[in-house]
Amino acid sequence: MLFRQISDPKLAQYAYLIGCQRTGEALLIDPERDIDRYLQLAEGEGLRITAVTETHIHADFLSGARELAEQTGAKLYLSDEGDADWKYQWLGAGDYDTTLLHDGDSFHVGNIEIKAVHTPGHTPEHLSFLIIDHGSGMTKPMGMISGDFVFVGDLGRPDLLESAAGVEGAMTPSAKQLFASVQSFLDLPDYLQVWPAHGAGSACGKALGAVPTTTVGYERISNGAIDAASRGEDYFVKAILDGQPEPPLYFARMKKLNKEGVPLLGELPMPWPVSLDELTELSNEPDSVVIDTRADRTAFMKGHIQGSLYAPLDRSFPTITGSYVQPEERIYLVVEEDQIDDAVRNLVRIGLDKIEGFVSPEALAGASGLEATKVVDFKQLPTSPATVVLDVRRAAEHARGHIPSALNIAHTRLVDRLNEIPKEADLVVHCGSGGRAAAASAMLERHGFKVTYVDDKFVNWQPAGEVAVNG
Repeated sequence: MLFRQISDPKLAQYAYLIGCQRTGEALLIDPERDIDRYLQLAEGEGLRITAVTETHIHADFLSGARELAEQTGAKLYLSDEGDADWKYQWLGAGDYDTTLLHDGDSFHVGNIEIKAVHTPGHTPEHLSFLIIDHGSGMTKPMGMISGDFVFVGDLGRPDLLESAAGVEGAMTPSAKQLFASVQSFLDLPDYLQVWPAHGAGSACGKALGAVPTTTVGYERISNGAIDAASRGEDYFVKAILDGQPEPPLYFARMKKLNKEGVPLLGELPMPWPVSLDELTELSNEPDSVVIDTRADRTAFMKGHIQGSLYAPLDRSFPTITGSYVQPEERIYLVVEEDQIDDAVRNLVRIGLDKIEGFVSPEALAGASGLEATKVVDFKQLPTSPATVVLDVRRAAEHARGHIPSALNIAHTRLVDRLNEIPKEADLVVHCGSGGRAAAASAMLERHGFKVTYVDDKFVNWQPAGEVAVNG
């Protein structure tokens, strides 16, 4: 059996290629939308992808399951668990070879058996998969593809149907389902390997570990969320829902498209080079947006194209662009040429496909006519009556300590709550260390707000008294 974990470091996402080397067949689990890299990997291993499955209807990226079925004819194995609201509606849109799975169902890829286990809680339809390598003579599973059920050190958050997809009243029943799923997980043998869909940095949990794999036994003794489940359902429900980070705005759109049908991608978009003058002109057109990916936020604040969004091409890139850019907008990038492919792939994975042009950051160096953002540290905070401090940290961070009278809106939710921010105010925007506030400041300026950006760590704020806590 061939086993490959395929990592997307920006989304902290793992897909899995599992192949039978005797028959040359392979299964792909939880693929992202740009499938060419999976096909190349399989071909390099002498395999062909004949089957594709996913653990659930994802919220943080667009699935590549439909794309694979269209391009390769691979057979789809998809969940038919959960209620009527969370079925794969797009299956009727094409002539797909599909098997719908329920708890306990099995299918084979060559000599490898894949057994579905219904593990609801993160989502109603969620499946995990036990992997049995009959080719090596085994009859017991060696591991579980756990999806967004069990992570290293955490469990998948059960609040997203409500907090991201808007299904009112869903989070407590989902947490109770997750509690029941944990009890079944604990019945599994300690030796069983656990291969999750996400690692540290994902917004699908609140305490995910950076180690890519684990075992049932290790999670039994080390996982804080599982420990909470040992203390009873009521304790667990409160603990698992407490302090979950605000989900990025694009999660709702991902859920909808993954359920109703991800638009087919075909080939990746190929943006063309433009001059700085052309980009400046294009940026003024309706439904156009410039995304500046420079790593140096100080350079961005000193000079950028008016109305640019700031999204450094690091792990924050999908979260920022997904929360601030609309799928109908035409995208122009300020990006190094050797990073274009990376930027394009990360954008199409969250459904931002209209990537039309780019300019190198070097073109901005010393250019005239650029906009600048006022920058201060916490010692220089303005104190005029017109000043409104906007704290773009998560609500849980704000509750632990904040500037008195500060308005708190997480940077991932700002676009939906702009009407809560006084348009005439002098906004002073801060976060925990400056990164989130930099992105938020650029977006707010794009929407016409007057912004001062705090490039500083919150621990450096020294008020006359103590930091206000809980109001």
